[in-house]
Amino acid sequence: MNEKGFATAQVAMLGSFVDYQDGSVVSREIISKNTGTVTIFAFDQGQGLSEHTAPFDAMVYVVDGSVEVKIAGNPHKVSAGEIIIMPANKPHALKALERFKMMLIMIKAQ
Repeated sequence: MNEKGFATAQVAMLGSFVDYQDGSVVSREIISKNTGTVTIFAFDQGQGLSEHTAPFDAMVYVVDGSVEVKIAGNPHKVSAGEIIIMPANKPHALKALERFKMMLIMIKAQ
C-alpha cells in the first residue's frame, strides 16, 4: 500500500478510483510526493474548474467522456484516451462537455 491507501504492484482500473456524483466534481489523490501528484477526478456534465494558473506543468489524461480545456484562452476538446499538457504559469480552465473522468499528473519543478 502507498501512503494514500492504494495497493501497489497490482493492476487496477483507473476509472474505478472515483464515482460520478450529480452536480459535483469528485477528486481523489492517489500519489503525493514532493516532486508531484497524481489525482483522479470525476466531473458531472457542466461542472468545471475556473481559470487558474499553476507554477508547474500538468498533464490531463481523459479516462471517460470529454472536456473543454482552455489554455491561455484557447479551447481544446479532449476526449477519452487523449491527453493535453497545460504549461506552467499559463491560465487554464476545464468544463465538462459531458460526464467525464480524468487523471491529472502534476510534475513540480525542482
